[in-house]
Amino acid sequence: MSDSNLAVKLWVLLSSMEFEMAQTYSQIQKQIEKLQRQADALRNSEVNGVVDRIKVAIAHYGLTAAQLGLGPGKAVARPKKGLISSSKSGAKFSDGNGNVWSGRGPRPLWLRDALAAGRSIDEFRVGSPRKAKPVSVDRASGETAAPTALRARKKAKRTAKTSYKDDAGNSWSGFGPKPRWLKAALDAGKSLEDFAK
Repeated sequence: MSDSNLAVKLWVLLSSMEFEMAQTYSQIQKQIEKLQRQADALRNSEVNGVVDRIKVAIAHYGLTAAQLGLGPGKAVARPKKGLISSSKSGAKFSDGNGNVWSGRGPRPLWLRDALAAGRSIDEFRVGSPRKAKPVSVDRASGETAAPTALRARKKAKRTAKTSYKDDAGNSWSGFGPKPRWLKAALDAGKSLEDFAK
């Protein structure tokens, strides 16, 4: 085959490919237009169905355009999600010493102690006409509590009748789990009376 024959055949082949590609592109464009018409028809039928259901609901409940927010008059305001309606700081309860509680979750220790001491939760409500009395801090434990709760806690503190000590200076009050040194001594054959002081 000569180079000129090869060139002619190659040109014919490329020309036919371009025609096929143009034809394929043209076909795809026609398919896209046909699918778009089908999608528009489906959407219109769905919208008509939704509108019909809305009309039935409006008739059933006797709703007005104003109630739907379409006509003159006030539309019903919907609360926005995620907003908490409370004071600027978000605190609903405060003791006046910087301790605050939003009203969500478990009550904080300072509020539980005050309530246990006979105080009312309304005394701590932010904006309440009844003012909360200041709450003091127990210096020994570092906890915040109402003064009457501190006295009650001090009175209610348990004291051991017997304490247990060994010769090495270890001790146990008798409350809570036995310490390791005592367990080891008891396992070695000693009795609790051996350590009672």
